[in-house]
Amino acid sequence: MPIRKRTWKNADGSESTVFIADIRDGNGHRERRQFDTRSEAETFRIATEGKMQTGTFRAAASKFTVKDAAKRFLTHCDGRRERGERMTKKNYKTMDGHIGNYICRDSKRHEGKVRPKRLKEFDSGIGGIRLSNLTTGSVVKFRDSLREAGVGIVTARKILSTLRQILNYAVGHDMVAVNVAIGVEVVGRHDEGARKIVPPTKDAMRALLGVADADFKVKLSFACATGVRAGELHALRWRHINFVKGEVTIEARVDTYRDEDVTKTAAGMRTIPLSQVLIVSLKEWKLRTARSKDNDLVFPNKLGSYTGHDNMIKRKFLPLFDTLAENYRQDPTQHPEPPAPFNWHALRHFAVSCWIEAGLSPKTVQTFAGHSSLQVTMDRYGHLFKSDDHKRAMDAIAADMLG
Repeated sequence: MPIRKRTWKNADGSESTVFIADIRDGNGHRERRQFDTRSEAETFRIATEGKMQTGTFRAAASKFTVKDAAKRFLTHCDGRRERGERMTKKNYKTMDGHIGNYICRDSKRHEGKVRPKRLKEFDSGIGGIRLSNLTTGSVVKFRDSLREAGVGIVTARKILSTLRQILNYAVGHDMVAVNVAIGVEVVGRHDEGARKIVPPTKDAMRALLGVADADFKVKLSFACATGVRAGELHALRWRHINFVKGEVTIEARVDTYRDEDVTKTAAGMRTIPLSQVLIVSLKEWKLRTARSKDNDLVFPNKLGSYTGHDNMIKRKFLPLFDTLAENYRQDPTQHPEPPAPFNWHALRHFAVSCWIEAGLSPKTVQTFAGHSSLQVTMDRYGHLFKSDDHKRAMDAIAADMLG
């Protein structure tokens, strides 16, 4: 890679000089770079030849910015979405938000919008950095700026995950040789991230079921007994329920854009046993519903399509808490104090807590919950596993040491 000197006269008679390096990578891509001094050109030559020897040089990396790679990545994702290749509209919108709001910050997206109080103005996007200049240090600085702006640990991790996917795409298309975001983690305080789950009480669930109408009671009972996620519940079809074996198979989910897809992870495809009481309730529901064919949704809206989750929460679920509060207000002697409102996902926590209380093993709980790993199960619910063996072990240790 020779360095050549180029000198020319300007209109005012003065001379200008630059030092030019011609670069060609292993794929035949060529680029010409120029510098003000021979020293700068030689430094670049030495560094580039080193990258060529290790196979980590791409001429295109100095041509494309992170924003260029992000645009191409989104186009690629949109194509996957249209072809149904494990890319839903929700997935696409989420990554588009990460890119436009943070990675390649676009201020126009926020004109006229009110910023949450906990978030500071964020202006530390890295969209303008050329791929050849993007380093692990750049990504670390970007990560830190997210946290300093008030972005939560979970959201920050998701944003970095999107950045890693963008760079993986860039590596796969010879835009850059190395994904410098790999290995950069978001570490929060000890009390951040996964927190111990506190499920609703059995009294609270009995109270809600007691004021629900007959149809909604079936859905509520199913959710708090099986622990299925909301998207899995809304995508459930009659063919997924085996009344003979007394079990339900979970293999699909639907998102807020009504795009149906397979479960969140491979572990999400699972079979959950059903109680006899719930089986009877489902049979009765199947007899009185207008849609009971194998491919019909078990809990559809009035048109037979997917139930809108937000509408269900506003129209059916939250009013149950209002009813309980009103009953207590009118006659505290006949009605117990109502439970504090909780979200729909708490029904999943309730189901898992009941399985643990019934003595199911951690591995079985993981399987029924559809967690990707046992570590996820234990991180969230490990504190709920109780055992007399634990107490006996502590008593034995104390007796041995202090007896």
